[in-house]
Amino acid sequence: MSPRSRSGSNQAGTVVAVVADIMAFILGLWILMYLLDANQGNSFVQFVHDAARWLAGWSHDLFTFDEQWARVVAGYGLAAVVYLFVGHAIANRVQRH
Repeated sequence: MSPRSRSGSNQAGTVVAVVADIMAFILGLWILMYLLDANQGNSFVQFVHDAARWLAGWSHDLFTFDEQWARVVAGYGLAAVVYLFVGHAIANRVQRH
């Protein structure tokens, strides 16, 4: 394999890993903002909430804990962990080939 194509797969793997990290960061940031009772009227907080809700659409309200904070941590946290795990697994697979 030529060094040029190997470099391209390394770059693609890096991009996949960075995207997964950013997605997990947004989800983690929303969890932190929720737990710290961030001002819902703030446009940045609303942007992070909207992005996190979209990213965790498949896991939002997956758990039915009595406490709202536990549902937020479990639902959004699960999505963050899955994105990190799957994103980095894909990135490693791309970088090997």
